[in-house]
Amino acid sequence: MKPSVVAMILVGGQGTRLKELTHDIAKPAVSFGGKYRLIDFTLSNLTNSQIDIVGLVTQYEPYDLMRYIGRGASWDLDTIDGGIAFLTPYAKNGDVLWQKGTAHAIAQYFSFVKEHQADRVLILSGDQIYKMNYQELIKDHLTHDRQVTIAATQVPIEEASRFGILEVDGEGLVVSFEEKPKRPKGTLASMGIYLFNTAALETLLSGADSAESIDFGKNVIPKAIASKMRVGAYVFEGYWRDVGTVESLYAANMDMLDDPNFLSLNVSKHLPVYSKSLNYPPHVVLDDGEIKGSIVADGTSIDGVVIHSTIGYRVHVRKNARVENCVVFPGVVVGEGARIKNAVVNKDVVIPEGFVFEPEHVAILDRTAFEKDGDKR
Repeated sequence: MKPSVVAMILVGGQGTRLKELTHDIAKPAVSFGGKYRLIDFTLSNLTNSQIDIVGLVTQYEPYDLMRYIGRGASWDLDTIDGGIAFLTPYAKNGDVLWQKGTAHAIAQYFSFVKEHQADRVLILSGDQIYKMNYQELIKDHLTHDRQVTIAATQVPIEEASRFGILEVDGEGLVVSFEEKPKRPKGTLASMGIYLFNTAALETLLSGADSAESIDFGKNVIPKAIASKMRVGAYVFEGYWRDVGTVESLYAANMDMLDDPNFLSLNVSKHLPVYSKSLNYPPHVVLDDGEIKGSIVADGTSIDGVVIHSTIGYRVHVRKNARVENCVVFPGVVVGEGARIKNAVVNKDVVIPEGFVFEPEHVAILDRTAFEKDGDKR
């Protein structure tokens, strides 16, 4: 029996808006909330939705992400007749086929879809924080006899220009779609989650090297609407954040700290979020350590003060150090007497003794801060 849905996760973007945080890793491999990586949410959603044929379309710095995911056992995706396939750039007739955009990336690996003879293709991003049962999206798609369904959610008007903005009619069909408009007409935003009938997607991706088939938001979705395909919106009402910027990544971590029921991570077995166990010992709070309103991952030692912060694996906060309102990535050492506030501290940074970093607004603390940017001290 052929599968009804194949999932394709776009994980190849460079993530330039995350600056130093993605200097040597793909954006979906970025840490979140102490113990997670961004990709955990999408993979867990697939597991919870009983979708186990998954293609990860990689390009930029894939090694760390591929090593972390492995065969997908941590998400129960290491199935014999499905599982995870890494779809990487390849050479053809002497040329390396680099991806020009989201739709172009899918077109390059459409053979993966055909191999599994799926009726529908679910296109996902690997850098969003949310829980969704994709079976509800699929049911909505089938019930309304659509060729394309776009998952959408309401966003604040001040953030609407970051997204593709939809207008829908009384039947939920999309009548207009504008990618990242300077003056948004509304606040119903595409989540970058698309469900296509396979035949419709193949038609839309024809001529994928041309300017009209490079990107889903800029090209393919407007093309589908213009060609009178049945393009509908599935309105999602749960928590969702696209964490494509330093500010949004930081805000999502703060949301997690401020809401004891954040995504029901701690109190519910409904749609659990899985991650890869790293088998570190429990964190330890030493004699002078103090933790308030924070999340601390395994393998960490706290001998200073940590307030309202997420602390990743293998972090060491030395005596008399203070970390407040921070997102601290794995492997960081906060030197004795250092004071860090309103920062996203990049992985493996060793902060010198007595160093002070307290910007008014959230900023990345990378090892380059010890070589320059003295005005932030």
